[in-house]
Amino acid sequence: MSEQQVDAGRRRFLTVATSAVGGVAAVGIATPFVLSFLPSERAKAAGAPVEVDISKIEPGQMINIEWQGKPVWVLSRTDVQVKNLAKLDDQMADPTSDMDQQPDYCKNRHRSIKPNLLVTVGICTHLGCSPTYRPDLAPADLGPDWQGGFYCPCHGSKYDLAARVYKSMPAPKNLLIPPHKYLSDTRILVGDDK
Repeated sequence: MSEQQVDAGRRRFLTVATSAVGGVAAVGIATPFVLSFLPSERAKAAGAPVEVDISKIEPGQMINIEWQGKPVWVLSRTDVQVKNLAKLDDQMADPTSDMDQQPDYCKNRHRSIKPNLLVTVGICTHLGCSPTYRPDLAPADLGPDWQGGFYCPCHGSKYDLAARVYKSMPAPKNLLIPPHKYLSDTRILVGDDK
């Protein structure tokens, strides 16, 4: 074997090895740069929209997500629960949602885009406590007319399953409905409706 053949083999090996190491270094340097374009957890909490998979929510079930550092509830109401909302109008402080607490597309009795799916911020409008989801009908502690809803244990405010506040409660307003839109039948985007 001649000296030139050995040098050519070494040269080829060094070229391939150097190229591989350079490629790995380039990927290592480019990865943080590319990832910097994705919103951070802090940015998401500060207001970036949150995509929610609603495909697995059963009727009557509620899930919690976080948007802008606040709890947001996504409730899949049953047909009976939606139907019962009309029976409660005379007990609500703002039955037709005239107060500016929801986007225009949610100014209806069910306060939602689709009647069966409620999206609301889970913070009481009285002093900022978080109400509890009480889907049970006529429990002893809430009375025989209770059709399910949200109860704030801090000062006793009650909301129906459209997040409308009952009359004569400490809470002055309905729960806030955040901007949201459907991306598909199984996904919604909370925090953006454009």
